[in-house]
Amino acid sequence: MTVRWGVLGTGGIARSFVGDCTAVGIDFVAVGSRTSASAQAFAEEFGVPRAYGSYEELVADPDVDAVYVATPHARHAADALLAIGHGKHVLVEKAFTITAAEARAVVDAARRADVAVMEAMWTRFLPQMAMIRKVLAEGRIGRPRLVEATHHQALPSDPGHRLNDPALGGGALLDLGVYPVSFAVDVLGLPESVVASGTLSEQGVDTQMGIVMTHAGGTQSTVHFALDLASPNTASVIGEDGRIDLDATWFTPTTWRIRDRDGAVVEEFDGREERTGYGHEARAFEAMIESGTHEGGPMDLEESVGIMALLDEVRRQVGVRYAADEQADPEDGLEAPPAVP
Repeated sequence: MTVRWGVLGTGGIARSFVGDCTAVGIDFVAVGSRTSASAQAFAEEFGVPRAYGSYEELVADPDVDAVYVATPHARHAADALLAIGHGKHVLVEKAFTITAAEARAVVDAARRADVAVMEAMWTRFLPQMAMIRKVLAEGRIGRPRLVEATHHQALPSDPGHRLNDPALGGGALLDLGVYPVSFAVDVLGLPESVVASGTLSEQGVDTQMGIVMTHAGGTQSTVHFALDLASPNTASVIGEDGRIDLDATWFTPTTWRIRDRDGAVVEEFDGREERTGYGHEARAFEAMIESGTHEGGPMDLEESVGIMALLDEVRRQVGVRYAADEQADPEDGLEAPPAVP
């Protein structure tokens, strides 16, 4: 089976995703944007056969099997539901949605429609993460007790930029913080408690934040992220008998090593030659579609919902509010568009 892909959105992340995936043979047949000009320019650059000037036209294309949603965070749920309503499988760029209520609505709609949906947290699908999970499963550093990770970038300060606009889900949390949070959850599971502290901009988005999470068995994770400063961006998994250190930039193909309890290097790895990182998540999603299971793998649906609930609590503690927080009762979620026969 060849999965035929459509791309919903033509921004920077869509360009990176399609560039990587084209290099490994992923089949893109259509792209949709809010304007025909943007869609056509994207199609010409990446050799995509069809370009649509609306998202509705893209998801209605009968030759599109799977849709990659690459719009701003505030649109993820609505765009995913639009594609699901047309019977498409949907890969949704991280962060999965704006709120846990939106995440639950997307998951429930996908299950009702019997289509695959997954959060595109690309780090979880990199070969280095598969190797790290294997190291942990083999007990090579003993029981993991602590995860430490940062994600700092000096990003545009323009108040009109989407990163600084609360209406678009701006702030460090959804763009940057979701990486170390998801990493900690990958290693230690969803936390039992969380304490967060952060700094807000004049626009009301979080510019930096620190989070301490306590997981099962008293294990902990500490993460810090910011959109107005830069750092090496490293990470560590510290166990009772050793540790794993990931070098900059830890959430991309990078170098990493296993150390014993005394800090001596036991084994080193180099994943920097891996230049098609987004292709791994796309291939994993295709395998999910082809298997007919539609769920499971390194980025489980219920874990995506759980992470969004965790981020909701973090925002509550720090005082970050989105427009979605003022909408329907969380128990109601979002109404999915009607399915198209």
